[in-house]
Amino acid sequence: MFDARPALTRIAFCASDRPEAQEGMAALVARYGGVPESEAQVIVALGGDGFMLETLHRTMSLGRPIYGMNRGSVGFLMNEYSEEGLIDRINSAERAVIHPLTMVAIDSHRRQHRALAINEVSMLRQTRQTAKLRISIDGKVRMNELVCDGVLVATPAGSTAYNLSAYGPIVPIDAKVLALTPISAFRPRRWRGALLSHTARVTIEVLEADKRPASAVADNFEVRDIVEVHIGEDRSVSMAMMFDAGRSLEERVLAEQFSG
Repeated sequence: MFDARPALTRIAFCASDRPEAQEGMAALVARYGGVPESEAQVIVALGGDGFMLETLHRTMSLGRPIYGMNRGSVGFLMNEYSEEGLIDRINSAERAVIHPLTMVAIDSHRRQHRALAINEVSMLRQTRQTAKLRISIDGKVRMNELVCDGVLVATPAGSTAYNLSAYGPIVPIDAKVLALTPISAFRPRRWRGALLSHTARVTIEVLEADKRPASAVADNFEVRDIVEVHIGEDRSVSMAMMFDAGRSLEERVLAEQFSG
């Protein structure tokens, strides 16, 4: 099929502060040139998954697709690093469009803190004592008291990150669901979480907040001494990640479910 999209040739490069990422960026800029991000058709980010998240947050307002190259540790969201054939790889890449979560966290002084999360919003205990949380979905209380280390709401893109480490389900990218996953639940001990529609609005209240303080984290943005948090998907914001042909994010998420 004929692809009417113009070829992507104007590239902006950015890299984490790891030496191998900086060296890789220098080599790629020397070979392909580079333009400012505001003038680019695509942004190439060199680093690990954490740097990919940082780049997505930082360039969100530009609306540029991000093509990641792994010069970090994990690299689930990144393509393999190579200096060869970058223009061809970018132009044959598959895109994954993702939507972030909006977090509105209210602290003990009733101040509101807003942030976007690409992977997950998590509530975490701040002290040695477990947190006590009440969970409501679309205004209806679904769990009156969850005693735990925390709980998180993950996007499909984030379901293979912290959510998976907390034994939450892996969610296909196009499933239009969110994962609600407890972290070390003590009571009810056997509760493993829930899958929610992407339109769901989640409210988490901190019970006994003075005695059992909790923090709220949207990706790498943290607010402490929270009394309640409201979480929902923001479809008005779209971000595109690019993956080499045959190695789409959808394929990676599927493969992850069959890995050892």
